[in-house]
Amino acid sequence: MKLILLGAPGAGKGTVAKLLTKMDGSVQISTGDILRGAVAAGSELGKKAEAAMKAGDLVSDDLIMGIMSERLKEDDCKSGYLLDGFPRTIPQAEALKVMLTDMGEELDAVVDIAVPRDVILDRLTTRRTCSDCGEIYNVKSNPPSVEGKCDKCGGPVVQRDDETEEAISNRLDVYNEKTAPVAGFYEKEGMLLTVEATSSDAVIEAIKAKLGQ
Repeated sequence: MKLILLGAPGAGKGTVAKLLTKMDGSVQISTGDILRGAVAAGSELGKKAEAAMKAGDLVSDDLIMGIMSERLKEDDCKSGYLLDGFPRTIPQAEALKVMLTDMGEELDAVVDIAVPRDVILDRLTTRRTCSDCGEIYNVKSNPPSVEGKCDKCGGPVVQRDDETEEAISNRLDVYNEKTAPVAGFYEKEGMLLTVEATSSDAVIEAIKAKLGQ
């Protein structure tokens, strides 16, 4: 399947994407993961992206479109892909439409995961990430066995710079201003499925029903 997953930071896009990829072998493409990888590698792209990401702002359209153009042409995308956190603006959505048309491809659906702001704030401010392997924990619902130490690789488990309360509030404001309208773009295209759910399983069931699987 070829899907876009929309939803505010912390809406659960990544979890839903991982469950969907297990179902049909499609690949999850997260611009956030790609950018964080570039930052960690200290590449030119990473340096440009780092300042914006730390402040909770959006990375420029040119940078993102360049990344996505390369990524969607890789072999593992042939069996389908889930775009997690992209496109984030209407210009990106328009550019993606042109890019996919040029590639002779089209999307199956665009899924908007709607989660209340207070749930997201609570979810993200209690989230912790292993700085070595990227494993995600939650201090309330899924803490590491030893505080501050990853169960998987033993690396340090930390709160990301963009997951402090101040940065999250800014990310949600940026999302509402710039990314929420993307749902309207896809609604006009007749492709939007909005799912109001705080559980990943409920989102998966709604997607399966939509795609008749």
